[in-house]
Formats: sequence, C-alpha cells, structure tokens
Amino acid sequence: MNGADTAWITVATALVLFMTLPGLALFYGGLVRARNVLSVFMQCYAVACLMSVLWFAVGYSIAFGGGDTGYWGGLDKLFLAGIDADTLSGTLPEILFFAFQMTFAIITPALIVGAYVERVGFGFVLLFSGLWMLLIYAPVVHWIWGGGMLADGGIFGETGVKDFAGGIVVHETAAIAALLIAVFLGPRRDRSKPPHNPGYVMIGASMLWVGWFGFNGGSQLAADGGAAMALTVTHISAATASLTWALWERIKYGKASLVGIVTGTIAGLASITPASGFVGPMEALIIGAVAGILCQEAVNLVRNKLKIDDTLDVFAVHGVGGIFGTIMIAAFGAGSWVAQLGGLAIVGIFTVVGTIVLIKLVGLVTPLRVDAETEVTGLDLAVHGERAYDHVS
Repeated sequence: MNGADTAWITVATALVLFMTLPGLALFYGGLVRARNVLSVFMQCYAVACLMSVLWFAVGYSIAFGGGDTGYWGGLDKLFLAGIDADTLSGTLPEILFFAFQMTFAIITPALIVGAYVERVGFGFVLLFSGLWMLLIYAPVVHWIWGGGMLADGGIFGETGVKDFAGGIVVHETAAIAALLIAVFLGPRRDRSKPPHNPGYVMIGASMLWVGWFGFNGGSQLAADGGAAMALTVTHISAATASLTWALWERIKYGKASLVGIVTGTIAGLASITPASGFVGPMEALIIGAVAGILCQEAVNLVRNKLKIDDTLDVFAVHGVGGIFGTIMIAAFGAGSWVAQLGGLAIVGIFTVVGTIVLIKLVGLVTPLRVDAETEVTGLDLAVHGERAYDHVS
C-alpha cells in the first residue's frame, strides 16, 4: 500500500461524491421551476443512496469481480466478499477503490435525472435507476475499466478503448439513456418558464468543477504527475469551454448569460474527461474551445430541430461532450481510431437496446410519468408533500 496514493484517492472519493451531493442537485435544481426544485433534490439524493447500497451488494462485483468471460465480473465479490482493510487493489486498499468507484456509480444515473425532471414518477426514478446501474452501467465498467472485452488485450487487440475517466463509461451511457427517456416521456406541458434560480445553477456548476478534479485527477489512482496533469487539463478545458460558449452565445443572441457560461463549463469538463489522462494543456485548450460551441449547437439541435424535451440538455452537453472527447483521444494520437470508434458504437448500441427494454419493463410496474394534475401542481407538493417557496411558479 502507498500512503500518498491512499490519501489522494480518499480525497478524490469525497470530491466525486460532492459532485452529486450537492453539486449536481443544485445545478439541476436551479434550472427547473420553483414548484419542482425539491423533487430534483429528492431524486438526486435518493439515487445517491440507492446506488450506494446496490453497488455494495452487486454492482462492484459485476464491474470488478474476477470473472474471465470479458462480459462481466461475475458474483465473487457480492457484498464485498473477501475484501477487508488489508486487501489491496494496486497500491490502494481495495475497500477505498470500491468507494471511489461507488461515487461514479452514484453520479452516472444521477446525470440522467436532468432529462426527465418536472414530469417523471418517483417510483420510476428509483426502479429504473437501480436496474440501469446494475445491468447497463456496471457491465460497461467491466468492459473498459475492469479488464473486459474492450480493454487492452480484448477484442480490439493490444490497444483497447481508451477512456480515462468516463467519456464512454459515464457520459455516453447516461446521455443515451437520458435522451431515450425524454423521448418516451414526451415534452412537458409547459416548457416556457425560465430557470427559477440561475444562482443555484452557478453554485452547482462551481461545485461540479471542483469535484471534477477528483473525478479526473483521481482516475490516475495515484498521487503523481499524471494526476496533476489530469487535474490541470481538466481546469483548462473547463475554463476555455466556458468562454467559447459565452462568446458564441453573444454572437448569436446578442447577450452572454450566466446559465450559458456555466453550461459551457460542464461541456468542457465532460469533453476532457475521457482524454484527461492522455493529453497536455494545449490539447485541452483545443478540446475546450471546440466543446463550448459544439455542445451549444447540439442543444439547439435537440431542442429546436428534433423537438426532444431533454429538459436540462443531458445528451447535448454530457453525451456530445463525452463522445467528442473520446474521439479526440484518437485524433491526438493517444489511442486507436478503430478502438475509440468501435467502443463508442458497441457501448452505444448496448445502451440503446438495454435502456429501451428497461423503460418498457419498469413501465409495467410503475408509471413513467405523473398525471396532468400533479405536473401542473408541481412535483414538490403533489409527490413529496413539501415546497420550497410560499409563492411558486
């Protein structure tokens, strides 16, 4: 065991949890109408709790168990069987590696929340998120990070799919699921109201930015120069994408908005995530500069051309950003074009098929969407019996 590595990944684990609670919750909560803000907080919080228990019980074993099929890790590590304080994973206590990966298993289904807020049934959120994490997310983790079929030595040969911190594993999978749920749900009955609290959005985005240092820097799994480089390129990409988003917004619409610039931050963070262990500062500058414009145009495409009510632009920002960053690994010569594109295609097809099946199955058990009266009243009061404000809109 290496003490420095252990100390850093302990901090990184806390930072990644901080991304979801409270970072993502505030970011998403500020973007919805006042009558639904507590429902967003509740969804993020409940998902975090449920994923923690399921990752402990089954998910970690599926992702990082000792199975040698290439498809899943098996069930040998159910409920952390055989793991104690002295068991090692590389230079880390395996129990710490488990906890670090648990925070990824928390935020990935939590990202999907942004697509269905203001109209989704709470029972559907919990049942779908739990099954999706176990049956879609955890196997993909094994394929790429757990030594499975897409890793080095797998179906793409010695050089497998490169995804340092989750462009495919986290962002592509969550974004595809988000887009599909938005399609099955249909649009909100009233999409005209602006975000009720842009200040929450900025605070949440700032927390995500800080937490992302643990997300990407921690994925080095060591306290070394690689972790420092990953942290630095993450920051450069985020800052650059924020500026290009704001500039593009100013050129197109005459004004640069607070919500816009912080959404650009998230676009830059998502885009650098898969590449953060393979590129330097100049490449990060290029990735961020393109991401701020590319993801903004993707928002316009999904919202205005395709007319899909992916409420908080999960696919356009996280999905397009993560896919773009994954491709840039090959463009900068750090990975194989065949492996990068092939990995995106295989995981994409698996996620589409698996997510559609889960939506249909879970819909047989609990309603996908709340009724019209509940949606008009607001999920805070109608579903949870609480509201954040005396006068809500």
